[in-house]
Amino acid sequence: MQRVGIIIVALTAIAIGRLAAAQPAGQQLVMLNLVTAGDQNMVDYVKDYLGPMFEKDHPGVTVRAVGTGPGDAGSQKIYEKLEAEKNNSSWDIDVAVIHQKAAGTGPGDAGSQKIYEKLEAEKNNSSWDIDVAVIHQKAAGEMVTKGLLARYVAEVPSAKLVTSEAAKRALGADVDGYVMPMFNSQTAIAYNAMMVKDPPSTYAELEKWVQQNPKKFGYNGIKGGMSGVSFVVGWIYADTPDADRLIKGPYDPETKKAWDQALTRLAAFNKNVVLTPGNAGTLDMLNRGEIAMGPVWVDMFYTWQADGKIPPTVKLKLIGPGMPGQPMYYVVPAKAANAKLAEAFVALATSPKVQADGIVKRFNWYPGIDAAAVKSQLDEATWLKLFVDVTPEDLAAKGKPFPIAPYFNDILESYERRVQ
Repeated sequence: MQRVGIIIVALTAIAIGRLAAAQPAGQQLVMLNLVTAGDQNMVDYVKDYLGPMFEKDHPGVTVRAVGTGPGDAGSQKIYEKLEAEKNNSSWDIDVAVIHQKAAGTGPGDAGSQKIYEKLEAEKNNSSWDIDVAVIHQKAAGEMVTKGLLARYVAEVPSAKLVTSEAAKRALGADVDGYVMPMFNSQTAIAYNAMMVKDPPSTYAELEKWVQQNPKKFGYNGIKGGMSGVSFVVGWIYADTPDADRLIKGPYDPETKKAWDQALTRLAAFNKNVVLTPGNAGTLDMLNRGEIAMGPVWVDMFYTWQADGKIPPTVKLKLIGPGMPGQPMYYVVPAKAANAKLAEAFVALATSPKVQADGIVKRFNWYPGIDAAAVKSQLDEATWLKLFVDVTPEDLAAKGKPFPIAPYFNDILESYERRVQ
């Protein structure tokens, strides 16, 4: 049987689904190796849900999932392994799940860059051994520009259910027709209602609250996870008159000079907060009551709360003028050896039922397709839980994209230079 290669990059492993064809009778057992950066929920996603589903449909295949840790450090370990094996005839990693680089060049991390380099190196081959990839926004724009991706979306029936602007533009790059959102994620401020009776509604109100309640707010800066990065980007959005330009461009390198006052205030703000170890660290400190408030990923928050690791007194609020979220994309390489099978896989993965069961119900992500198309597949309790604190109206008004790549880099570099 021809082996179908799937490389999954950044916060997910859903592409481990039903991609390969069934094993021919008598074929030797196959170990499908999955390596994932990111928080523990990514490993659990594969071990508890996708791995068993894949194994049931593919007798003779065993899925082995290993985590390398959150953030850039986890991605770096996988990058180093692939780099060491790049000249081998085959690699012993079948599926790699790489976390977005938390403190570097934006949503495209070393893992997404590795896919880009691999496809670029194979550009003149008759076919490529990656059939489906799940990548971040920055990598998508770079790959489209280099002609590495197929414009396959018109062949996917669920494409008509995608309404997000992010399916057309990724950090300023035109990706229309090349990407299907796997899911959408969003950050928000989690707060303990027993400790915070009247939570701030805006960044300006939060700044005043922290002055009055020192060391009760915590976030991870721009290290160890993207919840802190999102908070910092939202701070800049809140303090600039041209936030829309940061999101849509064009890029002007002089723009960052206007952030000096905002960064000075953020440095003062940081003196009154607790710097947490990362995404999970913020949630853990909220659970123990060590902090009363902090930015979190909505999906992680609900997963922890469902597992009893966050008390029901902790709620969410999406503060104004807004905080960033981001999608992950399914893409098909321009010369994928199994392009039609890849399209069928993406169609399955983005169907309303799988989006409802896998994305929303089991893992608390927002669907990649229009939420209205998923609602009929969900019971009322699940729907209400996902949108009880952060409503669809909140998401529409205050759920922001990350800025275009050069502004994103400028924000992170400015933070490191002026704040942390």
